[in-house]
Amino acid sequence: MYRIKDLREDNDLLQKDMAQIIKTTQQQYSKIELGKSDIDGQKLILLAKHFNVSADYILGLTNEPRKLK
Repeated sequence: MYRIKDLREDNDLLQKDMAQIIKTTQQQYSKIELGKSDIDGQKLILLAKHFNVSADYILGLTNEPRKLK
């Protein structure tokens, strides 16, 4: 499961805000957040850059956010 819901809530964002960040619809974003749809690489990069964390952190492969340089 992706960490995007946690990142969204920690930053007081709505699903529609997140959808704008990754250039998709709120409905599609909701499916990604619920695990009903996969996130593509480009959207993952947009999220990592926006939140200044590694893609591995978003994907749940590490518990260390490792801020981007």
